[in-house]
Amino acid sequence: MKNIATLALLLSLTLAGCSKEPNETIDADHAEATTEAGEHAGEAGAAGGEAHEEEEATDVVTLSAAEQQAGGLKTGPLSTRPMGAGLAVNGTLDVPPESSVSITAPLGGYVQSTELLQGTRVRKGEVLAVIRNPAFVTLQSEYLELRSRLKFATAELARQRELYQQEVAPLKNYQRAQAEVEALQVQTSAQAAQLRIAGLPVGGAITTTATLRAPRTGFVRAVNVTVGQSVTATEPLFEIVDPEHLHVELTVFERDVARVQNGQLIRFTLASDSTGTRRERTARVYLVGKAIGEDRTVRVHGHLDQENDPALLPGLYVRALIETGRTDAAALPDAALVRFEGKHYAYAVEAAGRYRMVPVTPGRSEDGYTEVTLPESVPASTTFVTDGAYSLLAKMKNAEEEGEGH
Repeated sequence: MKNIATLALLLSLTLAGCSKEPNETIDADHAEATTEAGEHAGEAGAAGGEAHEEEEATDVVTLSAAEQQAGGLKTGPLSTRPMGAGLAVNGTLDVPPESSVSITAPLGGYVQSTELLQGTRVRKGEVLAVIRNPAFVTLQSEYLELRSRLKFATAELARQRELYQQEVAPLKNYQRAQAEVEALQVQTSAQAAQLRIAGLPVGGAITTTATLRAPRTGFVRAVNVTVGQSVTATEPLFEIVDPEHLHVELTVFERDVARVQNGQLIRFTLASDSTGTRRERTARVYLVGKAIGEDRTVRVHGHLDQENDPALLPGLYVRALIETGRTDAAALPDAALVRFEGKHYAYAVEAAGRYRMVPVTPGRSEDGYTEVTLPESVPASTTFVTDGAYSLLAKMKNAEEEGEGH
């Protein structure tokens, strides 16, 4: 009995030790895993914090005093300026009808040669093309024949005058000779005019070619022929435009026509201008159309204040504002605005050498200033960079590229 009791006691102690050892192992593993997870979470939190700070700083530029001086930065607040208020319209640059000329071959023929290209500048009297036509031989020979007959008829008139004065020949012979001379003079003059119109020489050697010359100085807007092409007298070969008298032709909707009057100021920019190179030009309304087109619009024409601008060409699209009044507007200098990824921004001064990019909505532009609308979170009393904003944008782009490289 004593041995049995001793055996039972040893068995119970063994089972108790086995059941306790796995629990201690599990608790130790759990504690170690918890510690490692905490360390990883701490590292992830720290990395996330750094990324968050970097993301917040992407719209901020910091410059040293030397960099500010080198960039020529100037700062200042929003300014309130009177700006023209009116109709925002689109249009094109065009020339009056007398400044556009279509060139034709008056007698038709074949294009023997031409060196013109679209956009070529030509002077008045310059050769545009050479036209070949066998009919030119007939015209010139008829002229020479008429001139010979006129010469003989003139001599005969002199002889009949002398005979009449000597009372040797009757008056009717003298009158008949005089009528013959007058008829031949008319025919000869008409034939000579036809030769000049065709570009053929009047008298001299007979030729089968005629030269087409520019009737005025200008630019070649259209070339409609090639060498060897057969052309008719009514077919336009070239179109020449003289851009010295350009005007603005604007499209105004029917509902707004009553607000447009002669003499109103037109401010316009070229549609091809970028924000950084945008240049404002001016014109004056001188003609308001009286006919409404199928698209329910009216054409308004404006005289340019400066016509001899080499950047202006017929056909260019323009954005314009027809001033019908003036109102005050919050504005910044054009040099304070930058365009980045399709949006407009200005740089607000946060501290000495620290600038934050602020999105703005541009409006009217006039005399080097642009109306801007700020976000609600930006007060109107904010100080902005008024000159050198593009140098800040360049600095920001360089910083981003360096960050991507690392």
